[in-house]
Amino acid sequence: MTWWRRAVIYEIYPRSFADGNGDGIGDIRGIIGRLDYLAGTLGVDAIWCGPLYPSPQVDFGYDISDMTDIDPVFGDLADFDELVAAAHARNLRVIIDFVPNHTSDRHPWFVESRSSRDNPKRDWYVWADPKPDGSPPSNWTSEQGGSTWELDEHTGQYYLHSFHRAQPDVNWRNPELRAAMLDVLRFWLDRGVDGFRIDVLHMIAKHPELRDNPVREHPEPNPTDRQHPDYDTQWHVHDRMHPDLHGYIREMRAVLDEYSERTGRERIAIGEIEAMPWDAWVAYLGEELDGVHFTFNFNFIEAGWDAESLRGSIEAQEAALPAGAWPNYVLSNLDRPRLATRNGPDSVRVAAMLLLTLRGTPTLYYGDELGLADIDIPPAQWQDPLGRDQERAPMPWTARDNGGFTGPGVRPWLPVTAEYLSRSVESQLADEGSVLGLYRRLLAVRRASPALVDGDHEPIDTGAAGKHCLAYLRRHPDQTLAVLLNLGPDETTIELPAPGGVVLSSHDPVATTGPGTAVRLRGYEGVIVEIAQ
Repeated sequence: MTWWRRAVIYEIYPRSFADGNGDGIGDIRGIIGRLDYLAGTLGVDAIWCGPLYPSPQVDFGYDISDMTDIDPVFGDLADFDELVAAAHARNLRVIIDFVPNHTSDRHPWFVESRSSRDNPKRDWYVWADPKPDGSPPSNWTSEQGGSTWELDEHTGQYYLHSFHRAQPDVNWRNPELRAAMLDVLRFWLDRGVDGFRIDVLHMIAKHPELRDNPVREHPEPNPTDRQHPDYDTQWHVHDRMHPDLHGYIREMRAVLDEYSERTGRERIAIGEIEAMPWDAWVAYLGEELDGVHFTFNFNFIEAGWDAESLRGSIEAQEAALPAGAWPNYVLSNLDRPRLATRNGPDSVRVAAMLLLTLRGTPTLYYGDELGLADIDIPPAQWQDPLGRDQERAPMPWTARDNGGFTGPGVRPWLPVTAEYLSRSVESQLADEGSVLGLYRRLLAVRRASPALVDGDHEPIDTGAAGKHCLAYLRRHPDQTLAVLLNLGPDETTIELPAPGGVVLSSHDPVATTGPGTAVRLRGYEGVIVEIAQ
């Protein structure tokens, strides 16, 4: 079984994880100093580091001015090499961001491209003439609000930016641009990375005729999504997801496969794509499973926090996956409000059990293992114009000063609140009943359980008595486990298909088992039960 199917991935937002040089901003040396926590104390298998590249920080690292270097705020290439070596010494894989859709407007490629219409790199980006009335080439709306088109007065053409105007989109139809992007992958593979999380993969191929998108008459606002102010005012059918992108994905995958075969260590591609119908979602895996290894499951993040919605999302993914493909689950990330904020603090423990017991590869967001909620930052104090600071606050390692994120007396780039200090790693390690204690036990049970690592998924009908409950079996030839999750406040009883004993509860003390096959769950409780073979 390949490593990424067994792995639990831990997402790190580098600015906020740990500050190693005392300037108030997280960095690579800070991450190196916390690897023992990740590999040993917590027990994850891979880290995914958010963008570390040189950047003007207009979009906090996703506006990249050099794709083959490290921003000085995070360290340098020697620090990165040390991170990879230190992680591998602890059997941790290292995944980094790859951002193929756009660069910073300060990237040398774009500086050349905008210098004149006949520059050799002009076609490395998406340029178009104005309409006859001087308006933008199409009606496309930016992910960050307003038009995707910016007029360049010097050359008289518009350039495309699916995000901020300082993030021009590259042109994947240009073979020289594609070759340069594949060389970026090779640069980091040569430094030992184990894979890439590919940013906004669904956006890299636009319709070549730049057709207008149809207007959406009655858009439904998504309260969990602060990122897209007017994104849903149209149907995005021409500015992304053109079928040509699957050929580009195969080119990326071929580079990874070549390194995997040559080195004997499998390298993976993880696609970030928006929530979309399942048949379109699985297409990114490739017709011959020669696309990305898996795509982050934003359908699951956006599912309602109720048993029916979650069950429907799980079963829809299982039904959509072709033979040999592998599911994945994610409940938080750097662009969405944290679990405790979205679904309430009572959801934290049962969510942990859900995420770490489903069939597939789970990804944790840093701090979720502490039960952290978003910090309250008034809009006037936002550093990120879209308000994503609130889910990106510094990790609290201790209950003192700046939470051990940075040195005493140093002002962290975002505040560390009293609520965060009360939930610090240090505090929770001293309390076996803490949220962190639950995550540690869950990860240990997962590692030791063939049913959780590689077992099949089989739903359990909870009946009318368990309408707020989600339940399923994980079956393996050597073990059968039942996972029973009560998402509501009321006590309920679930009947198992066969007798068993409780292995782990999200609460302390453990759940009470009734006679025979009945298991009683308290409100917001989850349990794992081993079924007699």
